[in-house]
Amino acid sequence: MKSSDAAAVVQRQLDAYNAKDMEAWLATYSVQAEQFVLHGERIAHGHKEMRERMRLRFAEPDLHAQLVSRLVMGHIVVDLEQITRNFPQGNGVIEMVCVYEVVDGLIVKASFAMGTPVFKG
Repeated sequence: MKSSDAAAVVQRQLDAYNAKDMEAWLATYSVQAEQFVLHGERIAHGHKEMRERMRLRFAEPDLHAQLVSRLVMGHIVVDLEQITRNFPQGNGVIEMVCVYEVVDGLIVKASFAMGTPVFKG
């Protein structure tokens, strides 16, 4: 897989996330994809668990991910994003590092490291 192909899959995932289009977002992931806290626990396995995890997130009215930077090395894509969210404590922004592994045109593994939310006010 060319680096540009992996980056294109991750960009489609980001675009679907920002559109809150669950089916388009899931279509960028393998049916058996896994999501992890970076260097930690698995937070979702497969489309069913991913759908449940994202259902509430996609319901947030202000949800938006702004790509800050992207590194691509073969089938690995690393994004730094600034995410606007509706946290229980109020509206805010959080930085997130997202590491994606793309195989055969689909994300098979994603790991996330989150910064500290900064609340608007």
